[in-house]
This record gives sequence, C-alpha cells and structure tokens, in this order.
Amino acid sequence: MRELLEKERRITVIPHDFRNANKGTITEVTPEGFTVELDYDAIGMLKHNYCEFYTQTQYGTLFFTSYPKEIKDRTIRVASPAKHKFLQRRQYTRIKYIYDLDLKHGDEVFPIKTLDISAGGMKFKTKSNINIEHEYTITLPLSEIQSVECIFSPIRIEKNNEGSYTLSGRFNYHNNNDKMVLIQYCAKRSIEIRNK
Repeated sequence: MRELLEKERRITVIPHDFRNANKGTITEVTPEGFTVELDYDAIGMLKHNYCEFYTQTQYGTLFFTSYPKEIKDRTIRVASPAKHKFLQRRQYTRIKYIYDLDLKHGDEVFPIKTLDISAGGMKFKTKSNINIEHEYTITLPLSEIQSVECIFSPIRIEKNNEGSYTLSGRFNYHNNNDKMVLIQYCAKRSIEIRNK
C-alpha cells in the first residue's frame, strides 16, 4: 500500500456524513499509515471513525477505508488501511444510469434518456437537435431524497440511424460538494453492481 500513496499526492476524504467531505495533500507516508494536510478544518471527522478515501494513481482511482488516529487542526494521521481496490482506470468511476430527464438551456427544455454518468460527465440519447456550443443544466436524481444539479457542456455528438442523437460531454458544478456527492454515488453504485 505504501508504494501507492506518495507525498504531495492529492486525496479526497469522505467521513460518515458526506456533506463534510474534504480534500487534502499527503505530507508523509510510513508503514503505520500516512498524514494528510486538509484544505479545510476536519469537521465531521472523529478519531477511530472510518472514512472513505479516494486518490488518483497511475493504475486508476484508488479507494479504501480507514480512520484518523490523530486529528489536529487541519492535519490528520490516518491508520494504514487493511485493504484497497482500484475502481477503474478512468479518472472518475462511470456507471450505467438510465433515466428520462430534461436538459435545460434558458427557457428551452430538451427531453433526454441518460445512458451513463460519472463525476466527470455523462452520455445520453435524444431526438432533440442540441447545440453543441451551449451549456445546459440538468438535475440528476440519486435517491428518493437526494439529487445533484450539474452544468453540462457537450463535447461529442453522433447521429444514429433512427434519427436520434447520442451526446457525451462533461460536467461543471455550482459547488465542490455536488461533485463529491456524485463521486461517492458512482463509486458506491459501481461496487454494488460488481457485487451483485
């Protein structure tokens, strides 16, 4: 595990309450664990309470759970995790996501059928003629009580034989918390799907 965590690597920390998600930089790695200098105060993190960790490596997105052994201001010392897994080689975990939703640009509404999503973007089908130069808003339902609003920028468009279009593009966010929520949602759904 030590060879996967390097000094200066950025890491995302998600405590039990994901609204307190945080990011930081690894400042030290030892056989017993590693130290992270967080971007924000360690709100919602408690000693010996497990958190989820995500970081990018050359092998893909590394995911593991562990707990802070020490918390002092914005510095946490984290126990070495017992096990880890790679979610995939992409920067963000991509999952199948089939919904009939509306893409909006000003007063215009375009019905779409989503195919897959990640925290980086989505792919969908539509019969609407969508301008690839515009930005659009979309609300993604994640559960009965939770949704995330994203700004969608089209990158690629293909015309299908049946007269519909397949578009893919990237997300921008109103705030970083929404991105964290989508990263966690996609990672958890990916694990659930794999374990079915």
